[in-house]
Amino acid sequence: MKKVRITVKGTQTVPENPEERIELLTDGHYSHAAGESVLTYTESELTGMEGVKTTFRVNNQGIITLTREGEVNSVMVFEPGKKQTILYDTPFGVTTLGVDTIKASSLLGNRGGELELEYALDAGNLRVGVNKFKIKVRPM
Repeated sequence: MKKVRITVKGTQTVPENPEERIELLTDGHYSHAAGESVLTYTESELTGMEGVKTTFRVNNQGIITLTREGEVNSVMVFEPGKKQTILYDTPFGVTTLGVDTIKASSLLGNRGGELELEYALDAGNLRVGVNKFKIKVRPM
């Protein structure tokens, strides 16, 4: 894995609240081999998950898996048009969420690139928000 500079721009839209925007610039690690890309970084206080290890894995079919480990634990698999149910483990307890992938695209290659995600979250079949992320990966 090589060191990279990562820019994460995201929005979270929650019913009856204004859209929240975040922009994070951080360092991380990245590898790309045999059509699979792996990106890892540590979350900051800005995201509300300080110290949590975040890993994006994009396989050669374009399926994106997001794994979080630490104070927050979850595994989300993003495939456009598919919905999954996940366990989301936080310091406040474990909950079940529905994740409905709206968009998942990767333009990652040997020197980095871009990753885009848009997905809706629901709890008990009630939509609780929509998240959008654009992640840029650049060599150091």
